[in-house]
Amino acid sequence: MMAKVKVRIPAPLQKITQNKQEVIAEAKNIKELILDLEKQFPGMKDRLLDESGKIRRFINFYVNDEDIRFLKQDETQLVEGSEVSIIPAIAGGLK
Repeated sequence: MMAKVKVRIPAPLQKITQNKQEVIAEAKNIKELILDLEKQFPGMKDRLLDESGKIRRFINFYVNDEDIRFLKQDETQLVEGSEVSIIPAIAGGLK
């Protein structure tokens, strides 16, 4: 069953979402969430998934503050009212 979830959009992706910091999506898991975001905001999928359809290494998804890498990754189930955060990893360090 589809769940309505709140998705927090990081600043680098807000130009795709018309500068919205939060959007509502309907999906039963993270994989479907990405497809719904793409339908609403064309270009989003390319930013989130690599050529093989896997979540890019430097993009982290959290469902209710839990890292999906420690759950079921893109099969992580969503329930009505879940909050999903998309967090780009920050690379770098001292030069």
